[in-house]
Amino acid sequence: MRHFGFLAADRADALFHRLPEEILPAADRRLVATALGATLYAPGTRPTLAADVRRQVSAGVTSMVLCLEDAIADHEVPAAEANIVAALRDLGENPPATAGGPPLLFVRVRDTDQISRVTAQLDASSSAMLGGFVLPKFDPEGGVAALAAVVRASDRLGRLLWAMPVLESPQVIFRETRVQTLLGVRDLVDKHGDIVLAVRIGATDLCGLFGLRRDRDLTIYDIAVVRDCIADIVNVCGRGGEHVVSGPVWEYFAQPERLFVSSLRVTPFEEADLVDDSADGARMRSRLVSADLDRLIREVVLDKANGLLGKTVIHPSHVPAVHALHVATHEEYTDAMTILADNVGGVRPSHYANKMNELRPHRTWAEGVLRRARAFGVLREGHTFVDVLAATGAL
Repeated sequence: MRHFGFLAADRADALFHRLPEEILPAADRRLVATALGATLYAPGTRPTLAADVRRQVSAGVTSMVLCLEDAIADHEVPAAEANIVAALRDLGENPPATAGGPPLLFVRVRDTDQISRVTAQLDASSSAMLGGFVLPKFDPEGGVAALAAVVRASDRLGRLLWAMPVLESPQVIFRETRVQTLLGVRDLVDKHGDIVLAVRIGATDLCGLFGLRRDRDLTIYDIAVVRDCIADIVNVCGRGGEHVVSGPVWEYFAQPERLFVSSLRVTPFEEADLVDDSADGARMRSRLVSADLDRLIREVVLDKANGLLGKTVIHPSHVPAVHALHVATHEEYTDAMTILADNVGGVRPSHYANKMNELRPHRTWAEGVLRRARAFGVLREGHTFVDVLAATGAL
């Protein structure tokens, strides 16, 4: 898969200092996890599932989850399983033909038996379209069997299948069980580091345990009980940079009524190099605000600040904003290159003359920036995420 592969060469050259690379599914685990970007969920019951995948891939989606769990009703499970298998067969016979390459497709299962049932029905071409499985309600007790099922499925198909555990159970968020549960999860994902691609956070389920639901005017970090849980997940599962933890789902669509004004500044839109004029920039900002995407943008910024990478999304309109915010800025890239130039310690001044780069404390951060640079590219100096949205025609 390759981000922004749909851009014309001149448009890509105007936007990027360093172009995104093609990331193979069996590449370095953390690089593949970084490249997931906005992972779009689709119910397994959609009647045109294969066509939906092709359409979304052509628009820049690089990872999707075909859901057999909460997105469908209990009585729909057998039909949804059959529908997903049929879609994978269809896609295997006629893979999405885009400049960005085929996407990583995952199946979110309800139970471990579905892993063997789905893979047993795939032939060589259809199995090649399956990237792996999303494992909901993951905890140390059930996680052993779930990961073992993915290993068996990989052996059956003769190729690597990724596993993505979702942390969303009561044991994860209840204070009295959280630390022990997360330590058990970390132990499991360490032991299965060759197949665990990323750890995902099921914020909707975690909120539901307390009868909470964040308003569209808020981010998940405004919900204190979930914010604290996310901090502990990053503390245990994300420490050291060995495992990627992805941002929780953004679940809202546009709605005209808003309680608070937008905090999205006007200036970046008026001054963006790839926006034709300030009036076009103002209109772009207005469309973002009208679609509630400014709230999503704020949450993605907070995700990154708190050590999360990528995002679960449920609508195609969310994808461009998430991807734009994951492109490495020229400042991030030059700072990272300075930090990684040697490992003798000490500090180096930033090329931008606005900060000091400490070589040892900032090293893990810099390595993460270079993975983002490979997956999403590096902007030209002076460009921002607004230029990405303008270049891609997202709004």
